Amino acid sequence: MRQGIPNRTVAERLNLPRGTVGWWRSEDRKARRETYQQSTDCPRCTGRLFDERAYAYLLGLYLGDGHIISKPKQHHLSVFCNATQPGLIAAAEDAIRKVMPMPRVNQRHKGGCVEVKSYTKHWTCMFPQHGPGKKHERSIALAPWQRVIVDAHPWEFIRGLIHSDGCRITNWTTRLVAGERKRYEYPRYFFTNLSGDIIRLFTDTLDQVGVDWKRANSHNISIARKASVALMDTHVGPKY
Repeated sequence: MRQGIPNRTVAERLNLPRGTVGWWRSEDRKARRETYQQSTDCPRCTGRLFDERAYAYLLGLYLGDGHIISKPKQHHLSVFCNATQPGLIAAAEDAIRKVMPMPRVNQRHKGGCVEVKSYTKHWTCMFPQHGPGKKHERSIALAPWQRVIVDAHPWEFIRGLIHSDGCRITNWTTRLVAGERKRYEYPRYFFTNLSGDIIRLFTDTLDQVGVDWKRANSHNISIARKASVALMDTHVGPKY
């Protein structure tokens, strides 16, 4: 164990429960008065390179439908997904694993929702927006290093925001053509969030990529122009 061999490998070699090996290791540290330091692959703490494209998407998911639990004995990132959208659930888990592969990830099903959870206290390093209370009740701003990533991968950030707190719908209307009333359908995107700061991050990024938008109300952004919807369809698309 002092050579750094993981508990799991030691347990397999000696045909012992992992809990027993973990207890041995704990007692050995106590005897030598060593403080336990859990290993991590946190990019902010280790300087490790990570998938910035996946992070931009995950940042959008977090700002929309994510939160972090950070307590003395409980640390995890949760991203909430609609249970009827397996593609979104898979994309959320894939992004988490690409940013930090080491922590354990699982899914918790409750009602019509799937909670994708990743267990490590280092998610607070990756999301400095974490804090007490609801996001719309406190200031939300990107750190300089996050801004660099979003500027480099704006579409992934937009996609994460839409996949969390947005949607693509089909509206319809009728017009009188040559005396006959005809029905016309047209798609549009909506993004809804109670945080004015998150709304501003979304619209600023839309401006960056040339998407026209308008404010339906203080918490709702609409994208309806044909060229802009086509751009969104190319880079974002509906949730599935």
